[in-house]
Amino acid sequence: MSIRAFPSTLSSTTNSPMQTGLLIVFEGIDGSGKSTQVALLAAALRQRFSDVITTREPTQGPHGMELRRSAASGRHDARREAELFLLDRREHVESLISPGLSRGAIILCDRYYLSTVAYQGARGLERSELLRQNQAIAPAPDLALFIDVPVEDALTRIRQGRGGRVDDFERSDLLARSRQIYLELCSAFPFFQRIDGSAAPGSVHAQVLSAVNDLLPE
Repeated sequence: MSIRAFPSTLSSTTNSPMQTGLLIVFEGIDGSGKSTQVALLAAALRQRFSDVITTREPTQGPHGMELRRSAASGRHDARREAELFLLDRREHVESLISPGLSRGAIILCDRYYLSTVAYQGARGLERSELLRQNQAIAPAPDLALFIDVPVEDALTRIRQGRGGRVDDFERSDLLARSRQIYLELCSAFPFFQRIDGSAAPGSVHAQVLSAVNDLLPE
């Protein structure tokens, strides 16, 4: 697949709406740098396109906030957790993702249903059933980027950012199993690409731009 040039500095005079919406998803274990890459890509795209949305899961809705609280206070069992993610995602799709895609927005989402497959699959739930449930209510991404870093590197970043504290989603054994599932998903889905997240943020951003470039109009 050829890659068109995507300059690091884009002219704001070309700012325009997309003809059809795009859903670009960032995935990876905690500490991989996904959120940084979402922000960098959003800044680059907003120099060319007028409707760029950044969002994340879990959301700030009631189900998403319950999931966030549970990370610090004690996780739900795997099935209840998967149910909450599904409920949160349904609301997210109905309220933001589907309307945005319909009007031609570029949506950058920090985690999506592939996270549920990786993290709840790592807790022992059947991956094919998790995929079936989520694909029934959520549109497939146009592109999913797996920002891949070794588990120990991810945990070092987390500890440095939080004064040594990790939450219940960030145990090394769970992260290792989740990372392995992500790698298997990359092989299974043509829209899922691995990005080496071990480099400096600017170098990772260059990989992201190359992956995104073919989705964009001239």
